[in-house]
Amino acid sequence: MLAHKAEEEGIYAVEHMAGQKPHIDHNLIPGVVYTWPEVASVGRTEEQLKDEGVEYKSGSFPFKASGRARASMDTDGVVKVLADAHTDEILGVHICGPRAADMIAEAVVAMEYRASAEDIGRMSHAHPTFTEAMKEAALGRHWRPRLAHLSPSANPTLKRCCPFHRR
Repeated sequence: MLAHKAEEEGIYAVEHMAGQKPHIDHNLIPGVVYTWPEVASVGRTEEQLKDEGVEYKSGSFPFKASGRARASMDTDGVVKVLADAHTDEILGVHICGPRAADMIAEAVVAMEYRASAEDIGRMSHAHPTFTEAMKEAALGRHWRPRLAHLSPSANPTLKRCCPFHRR
């Protein structure tokens, strides 16, 4: 079990005993693997969405294209955002790379308040930071990467190096 999951369930139990009406959405408790690179996810996976018949779009951003990741030489990994094809509500976020355990919190907040991928894409993110990858992945969900070198059609190397762009 994850410590943060146990904490949420403990708070739920105490609030319930106190006569309150607590709420836990287990879909919004992030999973984190503290390896190098780190892995973190929240929400549903592509497999789950396909099994449920949910129409979705995905956007991803490789850390190789992140200025901060390049400066710190932590370029392995990617951020992937899954959003409903019709409403754009974020359904899942998956991160493999530097600071994934820290970055997943932004996704949890967004999903708790039912934010759209566009909401994340329009928020200002400090530059250069690892969290810019979240913004760019959310923008990528709209199939309009802001940087020409991130377009698989403009950069065939990206198709080869990033598994999320192999289509």
